[in-house]
Amino acid sequence: MKALYTAGTGMKVQQLQVDVIANNLANANTSGFKRSQIDFQDLLYVTIGGAGLDTASGKPSPTGLQIGSGAKAVSTTKVFSQGVVEETRRDLDVAIQGRGFFQIRLPDGSTGYTRDGSFRMDAAGNLVNVDGYPLEPAIAIPGDATSVRIGKDGTVSAIVAGSPQDPVQLGRITLARFPNPAGLTSEGGNIYKASPSSGAASVGNPGEEGLGELGQGFIERSNVDTVSELVNLIVAQRTYEVNSRAIRTSDDMLSLVNQLTR
Repeated sequence: MKALYTAGTGMKVQQLQVDVIANNLANANTSGFKRSQIDFQDLLYVTIGGAGLDTASGKPSPTGLQIGSGAKAVSTTKVFSQGVVEETRRDLDVAIQGRGFFQIRLPDGSTGYTRDGSFRMDAAGNLVNVDGYPLEPAIAIPGDATSVRIGKDGTVSAIVAGSPQDPVQLGRITLARFPNPAGLTSEGGNIYKASPSSGAASVGNPGEEGLGELGQGFIERSNVDTVSELVNLIVAQRTYEVNSRAIRTSDDMLSLVNQLTR
């Protein structure tokens, strides 16, 4: 009975749906996290009678007779909508308001991209992320700096102890953008990497060429809407239950057929 296998594919895709929702909920408080959504497709159809074939009356059939084979998961898509910007009043916390990604130099020499702007200083005064990977282009804070200023356009300056009236220009934070950010691959640790689907990165200054502005003393939180995810979780659970009921119904029908042959 085809319904057994068709309903089985439905249960499998709903399991994946729950996995995606669970990951979204687990990262509801992760800085710069972007929620994922899973996309499905229907499987091949068995055509018993095609549309347009001649009927007994000699006229073409207005509709055909096809039976589907279930569903499959085809992709997970990152939703890069703006997350809630929360004030932290910490000089090295920076939020992007709009499009763009911070660039991070990874240990293998490649470039990673992130929306998490909770930066730190390492022993040499370089701006790094929470894993110690340096910001790109590199920016070093002098050891005698008393305060750090990060402008909306990405310019970084510091007040040093020797000249409190003259800020020292330290560099500029640039942002990267992609033709298709949904094509970025997630590497964990709030890091994305470019892929053939995302296209090549275009680097520019914040506030220019469609890139967002920076906000010092703020952090962008996750864009996960907990209520929506819980609703989706209930829907996935009920859909899983209905598919399992279809399997039980098919099994009952087969059982009745076996009893008729006795």
